[in-house]
Amino acid sequence: MIINIDTLLAWGATYKKVSAEEIIFREDAEGHFYYQLVSGSIRWLNINEDGGEFIQDFIEPGESFGEFPLFDNSTYAATAIANKESIIIRLHKAKFLQLLKENPDIQFAFTKLFTERLRVKFLFLKELSCFGPEHRISTLFSHFKGAKKNICDSCSQVQLTRQQIANMTGLRVETVIRSIKHLQNKGLVVIDKGKVYC
Repeated sequence: MIINIDTLLAWGATYKKVSAEEIIFREDAEGHFYYQLVSGSIRWLNINEDGGEFIQDFIEPGESFGEFPLFDNSTYAATAIANKESIIIRLHKAKFLQLLKENPDIQFAFTKLFTERLRVKFLFLKELSCFGPEHRISTLFSHFKGAKKNICDSCSQVQLTRQQIANMTGLRVETVIRSIKHLQNKGLVVIDKGKVYC
């Protein structure tokens, strides 16, 4: 968790409940709030002209999202949509920036977070431009396993649909299905009753 909820509330943050598939903010809209997920799940994505999604990240409880406009006075770089009923906490931009000024440890935590996210983007850009489908998918699974995100800790089941994997790797669903089958044949993943395990 980047900012303790009690700290956010003390600075005037409010809770907001969102329904499944509700849009929290849209790409290119102005940003006026700091957002942190309390419960539920959010996908952070770009949507093309045909309505296709390119998923940038899945946000889990305790994680923040949509911070760019707070720091550069630009617009949101992606759209945030609730995957299921979720609760977010949000703090107005002016109060958020004042909170950072008065708490250098929190500001440092954001520097670290942004560096980690930028490193992941470099990794995935390299994958998209230099490697084939199987390598892209393997790298995605390795990243999530290392980050303990979207892969079950106890059973190693991938908790993403084939469509979500396609939306994160820039591949077609058919290519994802075929590539996962090839990864199974190489012994890199296990498929049991339609579920994928790393």
